[in-house]
Amino acid sequence: MATTAKKATPTNVCCAADGGKSAAAVAGVRREAASAFASAVDWSVPSVTAEDLQDKKAAAMTSVIRPEPSSNAATKGIQVMPRAQTVHPLDPLSAAEISVAVATVMAAGATPEVRDGMRFIEVVLLEPDKHVVALADAYFFSPFQPSLLPRTKGGLTIPSKLPPRRARLVVYNKKSNETSIWIVELTQVHATTRGGHHRGKVISSTVVLDVQPPMDAVEYAECEAVVKDYPPFIEAMKKRGIDDMDLVMVDPWCVGYHRESDSPSRRLAKPLIFCRTESDRPLENGYARPVEGIHVLVDMQNMVVIEFEDRKFVPLPPADPLRNYTPGETRGGVDRSDVKPLQIVQPEGPIFRVNGRYVEWQKWNFRVGFTPREGLVIHSVAYVDGSRGRRPIAHRLSFVEMVVPYGDPNDPHYRKNAFDAGEDGLGKNAHSLKKGCDCLGYIKYFDAHFTNFTGGVETTENCVCLHEEDYGILWKHQDWRTGLAEVRRSRRLTVSFICTVVNYEYGFYWHFYHDGKIEAEVKLTGILS
Repeated sequence: MATTAKKATPTNVCCAADGGKSAAAVAGVRREAASAFASAVDWSVPSVTAEDLQDKKAAAMTSVIRPEPSSNAATKGIQVMPRAQTVHPLDPLSAAEISVAVATVMAAGATPEVRDGMRFIEVVLLEPDKHVVALADAYFFSPFQPSLLPRTKGGLTIPSKLPPRRARLVVYNKKSNETSIWIVELTQVHATTRGGHHRGKVISSTVVLDVQPPMDAVEYAECEAVVKDYPPFIEAMKKRGIDDMDLVMVDPWCVGYHRESDSPSRRLAKPLIFCRTESDRPLENGYARPVEGIHVLVDMQNMVVIEFEDRKFVPLPPADPLRNYTPGETRGGVDRSDVKPLQIVQPEGPIFRVNGRYVEWQKWNFRVGFTPREGLVIHSVAYVDGSRGRRPIAHRLSFVEMVVPYGDPNDPHYRKNAFDAGEDGLGKNAHSLKKGCDCLGYIKYFDAHFTNFTGGVETTENCVCLHEEDYGILWKHQDWRTGLAEVRRSRRLTVSFICTVVNYEYGFYWHFYHDGKIEAEVKLTGILS
């Protein structure tokens, strides 16, 4: 197995782990694999049977693609497996594929006005049927598992290539207030890097009535600016002793559906208001000072205030530096000073192996996916169980929604019932772990690509963290007659990401254990509302 040339550094500093083979060496292995594979399988035949291919192909690829791990200590690290093809059917859309999908939809707009009004809420992979995934894992991608496809009478017909990938786009038209779902087939994505022309094909386009897609960060900023420029709002803030609008925080919330005028035929928001004490203190906790008694309703399509009422004067909470989240000495408090360094050291590197998005660890294997709505998605989870071979455990694992019902009957809190995945997007709000390392030890990171509101592509680097953790005792026993004791330590593989939804942070974790257990964990942190 190809390995990195680096040893793990004995420090708690985060280490991004990459393959250590040179590009030439990897290319050489791939050329050798391709040559051996071509000699074993004749792809010029339009279709062949699984029985004809299975033995020859498995033998050819095993002998070339799966060399034994190096025994050289200097090359031990994350093992990166050479791969036969580059884009698996379950891989998230690349930046180029997102660009092609957006360009295809834009070109399909009926008029310049329609194209000008298009706003791109979400561009994701349209995940293929299970049989396409099984075909890819059986005959197109390492580690090549023909047993995934059932044997059929007369043999299984294997196509010479996989079907084209498809993208699913959620598009909001700001001018017509229509939401539509587009399916685009991605045929020649590589052409974008050569000539800049899209090579996609619209498969379908459907307008969905009486819905509103998630609000975008651009809309959040525009809504805040509109409210802070509204004269009656400025007067209401002056009554509360606030003249500097730079201190005011306006958080748009989806309006909910509490009355007929809240119908989803309109794009509406009811903001919540907060206020900081000093404009030059960016780490001040403004959420500690809610501004209550003010009712605001904003038309998010046209960005205008359509309802405003200063219903009740509620004094602002007094300034309290201890509520901030800056270092203790700046708040009149004291941080812990007796904490000493705790180092996570893996001198021989981690156990897991990574090939693109495919991960193997201690009999577990799966693929790492990501969407703007759900964030981390784990595909094709399986466990290699001795003589029973590969046991499929789960086709797809994700958190499809995060519901936060506040349950306070008082105005305006009774309507605070957030759907953080559907209304904001857990993946779209994910952190780049370059800004603060949330994992320790030897780490493999995965990036994520998204579309912004106008169709451009944005990349969140180091968005998903993959690492191993010691998890204490897995099993222990001491014989009372002999006094002899045996202990087995538990280790787990953790795949995680962290996102910020306005004031809250959520940490999402999938843990895989030695004893065959899978555990899902969500951590709540950030600032309470």
